[in-house]
Amino acid sequence: MSGTRALWWRVTGLAAAIALVLGGGSWFAATRGAAQTAGKDPAGNHAQASASHTHAAIVKPVSVVSISPSAQATGVNGTAPITVTFSEPLAASSPMPTVTPAVPGSWQRSGPATVEFVPATGFTQQTQVQVVVPAGPAGVRSATGGQLAAQVTSSFATGGYSLMRVDQLLAQLGYLPLNWTPAPGGAAVPSNDASAQLSAAYDPPAGAFTWQSGYPSQLQALWAADAPNEVLTGAVMAFQSDHSLGMDGTVGPQVWTALLNAVGTGQNNAHGYTYALASQASPETLTVWHNGQVILSTPANTGISVAPTSVGTFAVYLRYQNQIMKGTNPDGTPYADPVSWVSYFKSGEAVHYFPRATYGSPQSLGCVELPMAQAKFVWPYMTYGTLVTVTAP
Repeated sequence: MSGTRALWWRVTGLAAAIALVLGGGSWFAATRGAAQTAGKDPAGNHAQASASHTHAAIVKPVSVVSISPSAQATGVNGTAPITVTFSEPLAASSPMPTVTPAVPGSWQRSGPATVEFVPATGFTQQTQVQVVVPAGPAGVRSATGGQLAAQVTSSFATGGYSLMRVDQLLAQLGYLPLNWTPAPGGAAVPSNDASAQLSAAYDPPAGAFTWQSGYPSQLQALWAADAPNEVLTGAVMAFQSDHSLGMDGTVGPQVWTALLNAVGTGQNNAHGYTYALASQASPETLTVWHNGQVILSTPANTGISVAPTSVGTFAVYLRYQNQIMKGTNPDGTPYADPVSWVSYFKSGEAVHYFPRATYGSPQSLGCVELPMAQAKFVWPYMTYGTLVTVTAP
């Protein structure tokens, strides 16, 4: 190429480039346009132009597709995983959502665009759980660098523990006169698996209760699985006594915590199961069963007509070896009598020793009176929570 022609080519191309750049074009567009306009250089040679085509990756913002459990869900099993699904796969170093209240557990990737929080034990009953997905520069980001535009918050509530599971655990620990076995093909919940035990508190395994042999029909008639009843109340009181809890016979948070801990550590009932039946049919008697065996059947005295013994079934809530029992006689005079081997089962009514010439008829002011030897013998068996049934005359 001659000097004149080369100069012409440089000037023409540079002019075209400057014009297009000033007009908002690109260097590549300018040089390409100059070559296309010129077509050939003055010598008739085709102009050669090359450019490097660089395609910038398109960064998509990330969004939350779903959160499970869903927003405002209730009755949720507190041990269930929490799953968050995004529109794009997350970067390996992306921050994870947060969960409140904080419980031990870990976030895991369960799919290309899904993360899952797996609790180590779980949330307790009646807990409001909040899931927060952070946004912005410090929030979650996709593998291509996309960010979440706005924070996403979702909440759900765990359910309540099952009364059926209370029955199962108390039977397993020996506080009920029944055995519980899993349904055919099922398996018992591992005692040392805290997460499995908590899950079963929300959703008990299927199974069946069977009565231990030897107990009378009067006791069996009081029982119903998965329902409040006197047998359950007495068992809960016995458990509360053994674990230094207030003996009200109700299953609150402290009882649940102690129950799950007792199962995990094998703290079974060391007292056995006792049931007492006071019959006011003549002659009056007290019969006591322990671990399915009759250990005592003795004449007893119950209340006179103006101070009758309460009919029904009640749990022992207070015990003394010796006591001065005070009150008012039917004629209005006060009394203060020394008594021994005392087990209160309702208000001021108790099973205890009281000296009488005979036993087997209404003589007391509402208590169930026994001879000394029989009262002393049976007292150690009538522990807290022991049920006492008093039948009508």
